[in-house]
Amino acid sequence: MDKKIAWTILILILTGCSINDTHTASKVTQPFCIPDSLMNQIKTDTISFRPVVEELKLIGKVTFDQDKVVKLYPMVSGNVLEVNVALGDHVEKGQVLAIVNSAEIAAAENDIVSAQANLAIAEKNFSSMENLYKSGIASEKEYLAAGNEREKSRSELNKVTTVLSIYGGAHSHYIIKSPISGFIVEKFINPNMQIRPDNSTNLFTISDLKRVWILANVYESDIAGIAEGEKAGVTTISYPGKIFAGTIDKIYNVLDPDNKTMKVRIQLDNPDNMLKPEMFANVVIQQVKDTTMLAVPAKSVVFDRNKYWVLVYRGRCNVQTRQIDIVKSTSLFTYIRSGVIPGEKVIANRQLLIYNAIAQ
Repeated sequence: MDKKIAWTILILILTGCSINDTHTASKVTQPFCIPDSLMNQIKTDTISFRPVVEELKLIGKVTFDQDKVVKLYPMVSGNVLEVNVALGDHVEKGQVLAIVNSAEIAAAENDIVSAQANLAIAEKNFSSMENLYKSGIASEKEYLAAGNEREKSRSELNKVTTVLSIYGGAHSHYIIKSPISGFIVEKFINPNMQIRPDNSTNLFTISDLKRVWILANVYESDIAGIAEGEKAGVTTISYPGKIFAGTIDKIYNVLDPDNKTMKVRIQLDNPDNMLKPEMFANVVIQQVKDTTMLAVPAKSVVFDRNKYWVLVYRGRCNVQTRQIDIVKSTSLFTYIRSGVIPGEKVIANRQLLIYNAIAQ
């Protein structure tokens, strides 16, 4: 009886060990494979030698392209009857912005009526004098005098007509029209307001925002590294991840006495009107050097345990974590001293999820 119990216990022990060994072996030999749902999202980049780029980071703001800004001032005095636009509205060239009831326009219209009447009289007198001159009744002096009066009347009519066309008036109304297409970026006029031409405040400011300026501050220590024609990348809080490309086209060679910075101007195309005046802007100036180094996309690098890592991709079920020794990083690339070789592929997005799965 004791022998049967002993054999039973031995068989159970051996069987249990076999099961445990099989389970352990399956855990060791099973490789990590990227799931299908994640595989469709990842991107890879090839490790290669790239030109070394130095980056200078500046802070600035968006402002108008001053070459495409128009300020409208009152040309006559009067009472504002209506204002047809609001701040921020887009207007077309020739669009009526406001209408002002003006005594000066009424006077100019009366001057035109008087000038037309005077011209009609002068034309009639000249015609009569011409007939008398041809008949020998009137002298040449009288004939020439009548012609001069006719020309004076014509000149006066042209003058008052031109004045009224400059004012843009009709029916005692001063009509303010937009000289360009753009956005109303300033508005200092309201209905029932009295305006005068001697007032230094403009009524409207219109800007074409298809092109804007970035005015950025450069500290004294960085002035030597700035030059006209250098490319710049601009980012804003409003559009995270969106990089606007521009060029430094002007350097203001004067330092601000308060903060000891020099301003540079960057011109940007703004076809979708995404950039608005007074927006805060981060500017990165990239200066390409003559040397090259091994580089990977900066976003592909993982920082963990005070070390830098990349995921070397050789297949869906063959992904390696590789420690790298970096030299420097920019917003686009991380330059590597050792740890990888040219031609290897690294995972350039979603790498943190895969890294955590492998490191478990």
